[in-house]
Order: sequence, then structure tokens, then C-alpha cells
Amino acid sequence: MTPKTSTSKLRRCLLVIAAAGLVGSATTVAAVANPPEETPGRGSKDRALQKSLDALVSEDRFPAAFAWVRKDGRTSSPVSGSARLGEQAPVPHDGYVRAGSNTKTFTAVVVLQLVAEGKVALDEPIETYLPGVVRGEGIDGRKITVRQLLQHTSGLPNYTEHIGLENFAKIQHKFFQPHDLLTAALAHPAEFAPGAKWKYSNTNYLLAGMLIEKVTERPVQEQITERVIRKAGLRHTSWPQPGDMTVPKPHARGYALSSLENGKVVDATRMDPSWGGAAGQIISTPSDLAKFARLLLDGKLLAPEQLAEMRRTVDAPIMPGWRYGLGVFSIPLSCGGVYWGHGGDIDGYETRGGATDDGRSVGLAVTALPGTFSDAEKSAKAVMSATDTAFCN
Repeated sequence: MTPKTSTSKLRRCLLVIAAAGLVGSATTVAAVANPPEETPGRGSKDRALQKSLDALVSEDRFPAAFAWVRKDGRTSSPVSGSARLGEQAPVPHDGYVRAGSNTKTFTAVVVLQLVAEGKVALDEPIETYLPGVVRGEGIDGRKITVRQLLQHTSGLPNYTEHIGLENFAKIQHKFFQPHDLLTAALAHPAEFAPGAKWKYSNTNYLLAGMLIEKVTERPVQEQITERVIRKAGLRHTSWPQPGDMTVPKPHARGYALSSLENGKVVDATRMDPSWGGAAGQIISTPSDLAKFARLLLDGKLLAPEQLAEMRRTVDAPIMPGWRYGLGVFSIPLSCGGVYWGHGGDIDGYETRGGATDDGRSVGLAVTALPGTFSDAEKSAKAVMSATDTAFCN
């Protein structure tokens, strides 16, 4: 599979973006800027995760890899690599990252809270809330329900395939309006009839964000901040304000390809994330993402009826055993059972993790998308394997 083919396929499937080569050392560096909450002794389980992170750097050539893990009453925050290419810069423990599509779970939580308040109905057409907005070739908002948007069974084309993301240099500092993103999607025909099958589309969550704004008459970023981020006490999670292209400190820099034609790698830390919107704009840390998943499963953010709806899944044929609820994946573990989470891919960072019903919580990040520095499919699987190790060892 060529880098260009890998990029197109894996973007559509949520997993990864594209290909090229690492500068600098894979030596593990411990940071002092933001130490872990506790530093447990190095048992075999801690060594297994550290080995996995080291392999992400040395074998899959990610500039940095870091994780936050809580299980068996213990917390650890291992790191590997360097915070900057070409240097031996300490990787901050639990540093800030662009969280990408983890945002979808936050958006889904707000929609489900509105369901609990009687302001939205899951099986009502999106037309009820956004009349005349969802129209196109084979596309009719009167036939697409809110549930189908949240579960990626709407058949709507994915706007991120049509706004030039394959050439990062052209969109790095570009501001996008939500309605422009929707226009880009609706210029293309439906992928399939609503409810016919599952296919990941960021357009579903773009519309979910518009739904939130229409029903509450408030900005979606405000609603997510008030209803989820502050309610959950996530002190290191935020929605960037318009025009803010920075990532808070401490952070390891993120890297991306400037184009598929020349394979040049650029620093992607500073970028305009407006194209992500309600589908992918949030900034967070591995610990906050893990804590969010934990609180969600523990019923702290949704009423029991809405949490049960979120956990009603359909087959999501990205990898074997994956299933998708309303804004959340159910992913099988090698040690048995599943974890619930989402993960995110945005130029510069990939995040994975979530929580299990028995109390384990994991957040894991790397500072480039799989395929930026080595084979896309192999490195994507390596990140998933490291996440599995974090839960199971």
C-alpha cells in the first residue's frame, strides 16, 4: 500500500493519516515539568507499558509517546522519546495534546443530556431541529434521525475528505466556518441510505453541534464546557477560542506531513483547529481523557437511561470486534472484556484510551499521526497494541 493510498483509507476510517521519516533519537527521556500524580515502583506491569512506549519511538518512529494509567488503585504516567525533533528535549508527563475526535464523545454527552431534558428525541429526524438544512443528492434530513447521526449510520458524506486536509500546509492556519464545512459535505452524494450500514463521518457530529446550538440557543463550545468539562472537573481540557492556534504548556510538539507530494515533515503544534469543530476541536491531556471516560461509565455525566442508549452498539468494521454506540467505541481487550472510549486523530497528535467497567482508565498519546514517520497501518496497530498493554499488563 502506497503512503497516499494509506492516508486516504485510514483518514476515512478514523485511524490514521500518512507517511515519511524521523530526525533525532529514540532515547527515553523523563520530564520534570509536569510530574505524574504518583510514581509507583517499576513492577513488571510498568515495564511492559514502558517497553511498548519505547517501541513506538524506536520502531514506529513517533517523536514522543506518553500515557496516563489508573488501575488497581495506582496511577502511572510513563513517557518516551523527545518533545522536539532533533533534540533531547524532555517529554512532559501527561502533557497537553489536541484530542481530535475524542470531542465527539463530549458532543454526544451534551445531546444525550438534552434528550434527558426532553428537548431532543433520539429517533426524531434532524429536520425537526434543523429544518431545510440537510439536503443533497440522496440526502434528506427528514429521513435521518439524531440517533443515526450520533451512531454514524446516516450515510452522510464526510466533509473532511473534501476540504484539502491531505495538504496540511494549505490548511494549517485556515479558519473554517461550520456552514462551509457542511456545504463541502453536502456537495457530494449520500454514501448509503440512512440506517443501512455504519460508516464514520465527521459530518454527523458537525450537525450534532449545530443541533446543540439550535436547541440551547448558545454556542456549542459553551455548552460542552459548562455541561461536560466543568461538570467533570477536567482542569486541563478546553475548547480553543476562535483564532487560537496554540497548545497550552507543557506539551510535546506535534508533527505532520506538509503534503503527500514531497513528504516534508513540519511542526504542526501551532494550527487552526476550526475544521474539527464539534467533531474534533478539543485540547486535553491523557489523564483528563481517561478521567472523562471513567466518570462517563460511572454514570456521573448522564442519567442511566441515556447512558444505556450510548452503550447500545452496532458493528464498526474498522478492526475486528470494534463496535460503536452513540459517540463511543467498544473495543475488545486481549485480556478479556472491552474498554469504552473514542480516540482522536488530528494533524500532530493521535490519542487512544478510555475506561473499563471494572475501574481501569487509560489515556495514551503520540506526537504524530500513524504513517507520518513509518508504515501507516503498522504504526496504527502499534498504538492500539500499546493501549491494550496499558489496560492489560
